[in-house]
Amino acid sequence: MTDGSSREIKILITGPMGAGKTTALAAVSESKPIQTEAKNSDVAQHSKSHTTVAMDFGEVHLEGGDRLRIYGTPGQKRFNAMWQILAKGALGVVVLLDMTRPNPPEDLRDYLNDFSSVIHGSCAVVGVGRLGEQSQYEISDLADTAAQMGFAIPVFSVDVRQRQDVLLLLEALFCQIEMDAALAEYSESA
Repeated sequence: MTDGSSREIKILITGPMGAGKTTALAAVSESKPIQTEAKNSDVAQHSKSHTTVAMDFGEVHLEGGDRLRIYGTPGQKRFNAMWQILAKGALGVVVLLDMTRPNPPEDLRDYLNDFSSVIHGSCAVVGVGRLGEQSQYEISDLADTAAQMGFAIPVFSVDVRQRQDVLLLLEALFCQIEMDAALAEYSESA
């Protein structure tokens, strides 16, 4: 995919409210992230004081001059109109999940369905930022859910506050994007 010129690569970070999207983006962005947070009016869903209402935005500069533009989506379904706007032109999706929620496999199913046009079967990774000792679900349940839906995507346990953990998610996603592009190029030439 490299032809000597620099590129801007757009990816999304999505997941339910409180999964760590804003924190992950802030941990990895090389410039001060743009955040659109407002007072949380849906404390029944999550007790955090503020929540993203439009998007978060940050950038990472890659080798060769490429720039990774990262957009964080709002987590509440009522803001899903923004999801489709943000998905335009995205090459992949990082889904962050919280295992302390009632049904993380169902959360994953919802986000994979909502972003299936971006994922194309493999351009996604799942990061579990909160494991929850009392959860009846395990990370393997998330991998099984994705596989049952036809998605071959990796699932990682991450600390979204740690730059290296978030970079691991981005590197795994970027590898999938590169592989997807190489396969498309090969198919066109065959």
